Amino acid sequence: MKKSFKPGTMIYPLPAVLVSCGATPDEYNVMTASWTGTVCSNPPMCYVSIRPERHSYDIIKLTGCFVINLTNKALARATDFCGVRSGRDMDKFREAGITPGKAEVVSAPTVEESPVSIECKVVDIKPIGSHDMFLAEVVNVLVDDRYIDADDKLDMAAMNLIAYTHGEYFDVSNPKGFFGWSVRKKKVIKREKK
Repeated sequence: MKKSFKPGTMIYPLPAVLVSCGATPDEYNVMTASWTGTVCSNPPMCYVSIRPERHSYDIIKLTGCFVINLTNKALARATDFCGVRSGRDMDKFREAGITPGKAEVVSAPTVEESPVSIECKVVDIKPIGSHDMFLAEVVNVLVDDRYIDADDKLDMAAMNLIAYTHGEYFDVSNPKGFFGWSVRKKKVIKREKK
């Protein structure tokens, strides 16, 4: 039996990402976000929803770009720190112990310690209530080569990614199967008659 619960955002787990922004080192900032995700595969598009009062909001609105940096166990403290401190008061890169890197296409910095940095150009800003949604085209993806195997595939399990669920961070590095594994037909091996 299910019980009614107050309406809310109960779609969990969510990615816990570091969103980096700014066109020059003196305006670089980084914030933690979980209201983010994929909206289209062709062209590749994603979004991040940000409250207008957040320091990064005006920076992204002005520059028209940002980078979504996936986080892992090694970045858990920095992820938490960047979610509860404001870049108005400090250099969050320095204080969180993370390094701004150079993106290849956008002016916003990457987080060097992140296993995957997704460069995004804003195509629309939608006011949706407490947050505005920055809809963006993915223009480049940078992957730490430690997580690319010999077959040029991403080793997601080795990244030790973390996710956000109802106020807590969780480890998501333990794969349970691959897409379609539960319904995949087994190959039938035909044997030649002798």
